[in-house]
Amino acid sequence: MDVDLLLFDLDDTLYPSSSGIWSLIRERIDLFMISKLGYTHENVHFAREKFFREFGTTLRGLESVHHVDPDEYLKFVHDVPIHEYLFPNSQLDRMLSNIQQNKVIFTNGDRWHSKRVTDALMISDHFIETIDILDVSPYCKPMIESFQIALEKLKVSNAKNILLIDDNLRNIQMAERLGLQTVWVTENSQFQNNEGKKIKKIEDLLNFYPEIASGQVV
Repeated sequence: MDVDLLLFDLDDTLYPSSSGIWSLIRERIDLFMISKLGYTHENVHFAREKFFREFGTTLRGLESVHHVDPDEYLKFVHDVPIHEYLFPNSQLDRMLSNIQQNKVIFTNGDRWHSKRVTDALMISDHFIETIDILDVSPYCKPMIESFQIALEKLKVSNAKNILLIDDNLRNIQMAERLGLQTVWVTENSQFQNNEGKKIKKIEDLLNFYPEIASGQVV
């Protein structure tokens, strides 16, 4: 099957979940909810997880329940020292160079956070566009509407020719429902609940699926 375009998730996909970045962001989310919205240290973790499960992202939950300003929230929670945790990744740079199709970042974060991450990894030049959570507002992955908006923005006529690389299984499952091809990035050695294409780290993409570079995925 042809692959005309690759959609890459950002966090925990272009860098490993073990990097610690998301732990820092979760701490900032908790701090936002405590300092701005009156949550307590005792109930903030449960509330954050509930928002994530019900709305796809904590932001969408906070927008719905508390009418928070998304720009203020995103600026606050992404105020983490990226360059202390992420460094130039020459292996990833070479791999992306071997993929001739257009590459786009599709993230539930914002484009400023995305640029900081890809700059730290020194891979920004590989991506022609970033579609972020503000672009698909009021939706987010894994909502079907977020994918539909993304594909419309990219002027995609045939979803079957798109490959999504993502660490979130719910995003993978929604993409497959829409006909996209997928690769699940997960450090979970169990590889639970999914029999599709999967890798443990992004640098393994062409090692396991070299056909992607030729534009064909079976």
